[in-house]
Order: sequence, then structure tokens, then C-alpha cells
Amino acid sequence: MKASLYRFSPKQLKLLSWWHDPKLRRYDGIICDGAVRSGKSTCMSLSFILWGITAFRDGRFGMCGKTIVSIRRNVLEPLKVQLSRLGFAVKDDRVKNTVDITLGQRSMKLYLFGGKDEGSAALIQGVTLCGVYLDEAVLMPRSFVEQAVARCSVSGSKLWFNCNPDNPCHWFKLEWIDKAEQKNILHLHFLLTDNPSLSPDMIERYETLYSGAFYERFVLGKWSAVTGAVYPGFSQKKHVFDTLPADVSFVKFAASCDYGTVNPTSIGLWGITDTGKAYRLKEYYYASRITGQQRTDEEHYAALEKLCAGFDIDVVVCDPSARSFIECIRRHGKFSVKAAKNDVVYGIRRVSDLLCDGRLYFSSSCKDTLREFSLYRWDDNCRSDVPVKENDHAMDDIRYFAVECMGEKSGFYALSVDRA
Repeated sequence: MKASLYRFSPKQLKLLSWWHDPKLRRYDGIICDGAVRSGKSTCMSLSFILWGITAFRDGRFGMCGKTIVSIRRNVLEPLKVQLSRLGFAVKDDRVKNTVDITLGQRSMKLYLFGGKDEGSAALIQGVTLCGVYLDEAVLMPRSFVEQAVARCSVSGSKLWFNCNPDNPCHWFKLEWIDKAEQKNILHLHFLLTDNPSLSPDMIERYETLYSGAFYERFVLGKWSAVTGAVYPGFSQKKHVFDTLPADVSFVKFAASCDYGTVNPTSIGLWGITDTGKAYRLKEYYYASRITGQQRTDEEHYAALEKLCAGFDIDVVVCDPSARSFIECIRRHGKFSVKAAKNDVVYGIRRVSDLLCDGRLYFSSSCKDTLREFSLYRWDDNCRSDVPVKENDHAMDDIRYFAVECMGEKSGFYALSVDRA
């Protein structure tokens, strides 16, 4: 066992053992926040199980993520591998979303919950828990977190929170991190250097993935407000082309659409290469406020067909609120259409990743796209990360495309966002 301790940093060891430490076990819970890939999640989930099975016999516990899919993928699946190596028996019931964990004569039951919206608080009502683990707590509604905390009414129960930083005015920072001592909660702040499994080259690689406030949050581990341009990493020189490079060939094509009646409608045609790069080849951008005439669904559909003429379109990714236009596309039967996920901040971070990696390119003919890139700003008056609702129509259709058509890079995407 002694040799295995060298795999952990001092801060990770503190996280693993705080509930057993005579100086720290007085705390009613723990919050771990900080940089991505800093080693906090792996150690926290393992520590939670070691504490739970030691402190209670046949106890019931909650394990929560923004969705059950995300808590399974990001926490439970790697945890099951760890527990198996340590001699635990794990029985996962995917129908009931419960997990039974046994070690010798001791056992515990985990109930899995997703806290994706305000209605999720009702899902956890009624159950009595010995402890709860909340992964990415900043992504959950306050009502859900507070309901989960209220469920821990067993004597000796403890609260476990894990998150990446967000806006400094986020309610979780104000109510839990800033009041940690008042609430008798241990707060551990993690940096990339607290994860000994990361090589200097890998740390440097993470440092190149982000800029601005997201660099401060995900690399430096700071709770920073976003200001200025939404995409400071966008460069006319790096990301815009007049003619396609001779060696570029496409394996599929897609279109993305942000639909408006009074507001502009923006549609982009994309070519995707076998190396995972995407080129915005052409665009359709119609602003009725400028022309003085609104267009119908059928007129916008005719423009979509004209834009995509001569290309074998794999899918049209569409604004999820544009139900009538989605139905119009389906009725014509020419294109496969999909309603996009509309998590704005998640989509912005996805586009930022792709720009930084050199995986998104734009034709110089896409004049409205380039105009919006130069004007798209964060709303400095908001207490959360919200872009100004202006000059955002091509930005929205690009965001839909990035989320739905450009898969995440395995192992590199930072989540202070929904990981489902």
C-alpha cells in the first residue's frame, strides 16, 4: 500500500483522508474546486465511497450530476474500475439507477440523480441519505442542490461538492465557497500541479486550449468574470480562407441554421474532412429588418436548397425553437434535420476549443459571419455568463454545428458545463 501512495499529491491525499483525520473530521462536508484535470474528481469519488462504507452499515447515499448519463460516464464508470481493483463488489442496476457496493461484511447503496433543471428537485424529495456527492455542482439549479443537502438528515452525514470555477457572482460561490467556514465545510482548491499524473508537456497542452476568462478558470482555477469578445481566439489570418487549400477533401457535408422571423435567419454550409476539420463554405443570411420584408418558412427552405445545391448533405442542424421550419424541412423529405441542443455557454466553449485547435475555418465570402465574430460580446451587466443578444445569429448556427457535428476531443474538454 505504501508504494501506491506515491501516485497521489499531498492535496489529493488530504482529500482522500480528511474524514478520518482527527484535525479535519469535524467538518460536515467538503468542497473541491479548481482547474480541470487537477485530479480532484477521481480522488473525491473514491474518498466518498471509502468514507461511506466505513462510517455506516448498509447506508443509503446520493450521487448526483447534471444528468444521470453524465454522472455515470464521468464519475461512476472510472470509480467502478478503482473499486474493483481494491476488492469491492459493485452491482449496478441501470433500470433503477442504483448501485450496491460491498466490501466484506459492509455494504452501501448509491442512488443516482440528475439535477438538470428546476423540476429535478422533486426527484430527490422523500429519500433519507447518509451523505451526498454532487459532481459539477455549479451546473445544477440551486433548488436541486439545496434539496439534496436537506436529504442528508442521518446523524454523521456529510456533504461532498466538486466543481470547476464559474462566474464569481455564481450563487454556489457566494453561498457555499465564500461561506465554507460558516457552514463548517472544508474547502480544497486544486491546481493542475496537484495532479502528479500530468506531465509538464500535458500541462502546457492544457494551457494552450483556453484564453481569457476560461483560461483563468480552467487552467488557473480562478472564479473569473468573462468580459469583452466572446471569441478572442478568432483570427482573420488563422481562420479565414479565400480559396480552399489544395489538399483539403471532404468526407461529408452539413448545414446549420439559426431561424428568425423578425430577427435574421442564418444558415451555413459546412464541409468536414476526415481529420476532423470543418470549413464553412457558404452562408445564407437574411435580415428582415434591413429588407423590410419577412420571409416564410417555404422561402427560407428554398434558400436552404439553393445553398446546398450540388452537395450531399448529411444533416441540417437547426435552431430547436424553430419548430415550424424544422417541420417544413421534414415535409419536403430532401434533408435529414435535427434540433440542436441550445446550451449557450457549453456551445461557446465548444466553438472556442475548435478555434484554438485549428479545426474551424470560414470562407471570406461569409461576410455576415465575419462581421458577427468581430461584434459578438459578453454582457458585462450580467451576474452570469451571457452574451449580448445582438450580432449572434451566425454565431448561434455555428454553435449548433459545433455541438452536434464536431465531437468532443477525448480527455481534453473541460466541464464546467453539461457533460451529458
